[in-house]
Amino acid sequence: MYRLVLLRHGQSQWNLENRFTGWTDVDLTDPGRNEANTAGDLFLKKVFF
Repeated sequence: MYRLVLLRHGQSQWNLENRFTGWTDVDLTDPGRNEANTAGDLFLKKVFF
């Protein structure tokens, strides 16, 4: 059986400013880094193991 997992990046500075990022790499905010770390932990616990 296949499993599709959709995962979005954490909040970036441009997300916070409601700006379109496109192909530009924008740093994550502190809350965005926390969101990404939490998502990674959940991903490892729920998807692969």
